Amino acid sequence: MKKVQVSFLMFIFSLLTLTVYSQQTAEWKGMEDFHAVMSTTFHPSEENNLQPLKEKAGVLLNKAKAWQKSAVPQGYNSSLTKPILKRLVQQCKVIKEAVEKKKPDTELKAMIAEAHEIFHEIKEKCQK
Repeated sequence: MKKVQVSFLMFIFSLLTLTVYSQQTAEWKGMEDFHAVMSTTFHPSEENNLQPLKEKAGVLLNKAKAWQKSAVPQGYNSSLTKPILKRLVQQCKVIKEAVEKKKPDTELKAMIAEAHEIFHEIKEKCQK
């Protein structure tokens, strides 16, 4: 009987652990879609390759807007996330306008770095 009780308790503990873990790693399609574009624009910029950013600035903005419109999933603090997403959309808009105005690469590099920082602020600070 004692083995059954111990087994039951271990089963309950594993379910609780799984629930907590899944909340901490909540998937968010809008975030993943944005990150797919962010990674292909930011990382090349670290090596002074701004061409991907110039080609995808509009897509980056569209993905940021789509992410902003999507529902904040469980595992994220909505009241913290929404204002930061608003800043991210604004930063992506600034980037797109700067690309259209053919701003210098040094300025574009700083702008995409700022957008990347905002992205990580959401990813790291807004999880519950």
